[in-house]
Amino acid sequence: MNKEYSELLGAIESKDAVLGVVGLGYVGLPLAVEMVKQGFHVIGIDLDLSKIDKLYRGESYIHDISNETLTEAIASGRFKPTADFATISGIDAISICVPTPLSENQDPDTSFIVSVVDQIKKYMKKGILITLESTTYPGTTEELIQAELEALGYVVGEDFFLCFSPERVDPSNTRFNTFNTPKVIGGTTAACLSLGQALYNKYVQTVVPVSSPKVAEMSKLLENTFRSINIAFINEMAMMCDRMGIDIWEVIDAAKTKPFGFMPFYPGPGIGGHCIPLDPMYLSWKAKGFRFYSQFIELAQSTNDNMPYYVVNKTSKIMNEYAKSIKKSNILILGMAYKPDIADLRESPGLEVYDLFKDSGANVSYYDPFATSFRDKSGATVYSVAYDAEQFKKYDSIVLITNHTDLNYGEIASLGVPILDTRNAFKNYALPHIYKIGHSVQQVVEQSEVVLSV
Repeated sequence: MNKEYSELLGAIESKDAVLGVVGLGYVGLPLAVEMVKQGFHVIGIDLDLSKIDKLYRGESYIHDISNETLTEAIASGRFKPTADFATISGIDAISICVPTPLSENQDPDTSFIVSVVDQIKKYMKKGILITLESTTYPGTTEELIQAELEALGYVVGEDFFLCFSPERVDPSNTRFNTFNTPKVIGGTTAACLSLGQALYNKYVQTVVPVSSPKVAEMSKLLENTFRSINIAFINEMAMMCDRMGIDIWEVIDAAKTKPFGFMPFYPGPGIGGHCIPLDPMYLSWKAKGFRFYSQFIELAQSTNDNMPYYVVNKTSKIMNEYAKSIKKSNILILGMAYKPDIADLRESPGLEVYDLFKDSGANVSYYDPFATSFRDKSGATVYSVAYDAEQFKKYDSIVLITNHTDLNYGEIASLGVPILDTRNAFKNYALPHIYKIGHSVQQVVEQSEVVLSV
């Protein structure tokens, strides 16, 4: 191994290495804070000046990082948030944690990665370790980083070191965090992998080395494509059970008693977040370059994308039972975030449900204790209404999208307003005006008539 390798390895082992994190979002900020906790000096880079200001004030905008934890990191003097990419010149190892969205044509948008690499090319010093954490298609690390730096005359594994280690962040998960979630990592050369392992071993409990960045990139796409396909399957099963008059939730509860060979997935109003709606499309796009067309991925995406339409159609059927239509009705959406107990609205199916109701002529409001506002497709800001049970009684229908823990389900159930429950959150309240996906409206009506006759 050469001088650059030896010096960086020594700095990592002594924790004298200055680390950098580009992108202080839901992946980058927890990573930077964990690095600081383990004794490293960390420079966090983000172009959003409002974020930088909040960080120095000890105001966390990430659910999994408390204000107290952030304040401790800043007070340590070892965490320096900045918008200045010139600070890269003093960084020994840098992690890239920037967004990788899809374009309007559903193709990968790697422009954020490209922009960061352009800055690294300006300011990097020899011997730097670069690790890409942003989810992307197999080959990105070599195509967008390695090739660009080698074009400047640098040699990977000698003048700079390059790895890919996919983020595995699950917002609001109280059991798994940056430290105790196993971390996959692939290096471009043996020296790159060795340094990457040495570094991540300092602030991650379990590091899982693989043979190349492509394997690491593919592993992340496999994880989330697996989830997308299985969610689509259970969503289709829910619609089938709806047609057949069978309760899908009871079916799942029965099936999951099998101690082997079955993993429960649950239906819902659609898929959200940064990973599951996007990652499979990255894989599908890359596969087409090899003349391979994944029917599973495309079908799953189509099924999941159609769930908001199913929710709206189901709501229409429910309102028909009360001699009402969606047009000109007052509808309340409960929960807008893509998962419980967070404010994250990225790709939330609730946004699509909201737009579909509006397009159908409904007067739509929403309540979410975490996600207090969003921009609709016209660009207008929509604000959450306040929690007010008396006001909620005035709605013609309530549609639960996100099953936040602190919602008062008992009180809401007692209002008598027709409810469509897309998450089985009202499972403890068997009332005739509460309906759920994966369970036919007619069957609920018939069961209610039996109860009333008794």
